[in-house]
Amino acid sequence: MKIGFIGGGAMGEALLSGVLSNGSVAPKDVFVSEIREDRCQELKDKHGVNAVTDNDFVKTAGLDILILAVKPQVVADVMSSLKGKVPDDILVGSIIAGLPIKTLEKYFPSNPIVRIMPNTPLAVGEGMSAYARNEHAHGKATVKALRDILYACGQAVEVKESMMDAVTGLSGSGPAYGFLMIDALADGGVAAGLPRQTAILLAAQTLLGAAKMVVETGKHPDVLRDQVTSPAGTTIAGVRVMEQQGVRGALIDAVLAATERSKELGK
Repeated sequence: MKIGFIGGGAMGEALLSGVLSNGSVAPKDVFVSEIREDRCQELKDKHGVNAVTDNDFVKTAGLDILILAVKPQVVADVMSSLKGKVPDDILVGSIIAGLPIKTLEKYFPSNPIVRIMPNTPLAVGEGMSAYARNEHAHGKATVKALRDILYACGQAVEVKESMMDAVTGLSGSGPAYGFLMIDALADGGVAAGLPRQTAILLAAQTLLGAAKMVVETGKHPDVLRDQVTSPAGTTIAGVRVMEQQGVRGALIDAVLAATERSKELGK
């Protein structure tokens, strides 16, 4: 299989790293178009892939899958440059936030299209991806191949396209919320007397373990929280403060704000 990427930024590289780490595609069969020459060289040195500043490989490389991974602000120019140049049998996957399938179909009317919202933990095999597909993408072997790649890089779920903005607000932007919480928890540990690096490790591994328990046990987070919250104990004292400070409401509002921004980008 051969895969091409239009855009070699953070999200594109996260998916690229996941693809290479699970061994489903060899570096020599990965092609990346990135406007900055220094970034091209960085991707070559780091991953061993083919990285160039133009999109000519789309017509000549014999691609099976083409991933669009550019910033929303340059979508119009990039799409126009690709119009009519992508063979109909190539699966077009898009990880561009807020860009609906109907817009992609204007440029690729006969191609199977899969809209994907991954997140950056794909790079370490713990990504969360949601995807939706158009009518041309049903029954295509390349869709299964793309889905297998997403599963190999973490978890993946198919959703209705109408849900993609909410997915963007939750799991797409979610790693940033997690990093913020880890940093805040570590600050709390430092304030309580722990060395900085020890506090960061304790905070990060604790959230990783909590997340893994939710995924692997299938239990509701409230049930798992109750299991560690003893009457009049230390945990309920901390949870009480978090509720008083509105942590729960702030996280809900963060997801809703990111969802609304995703909708704005899609207009």
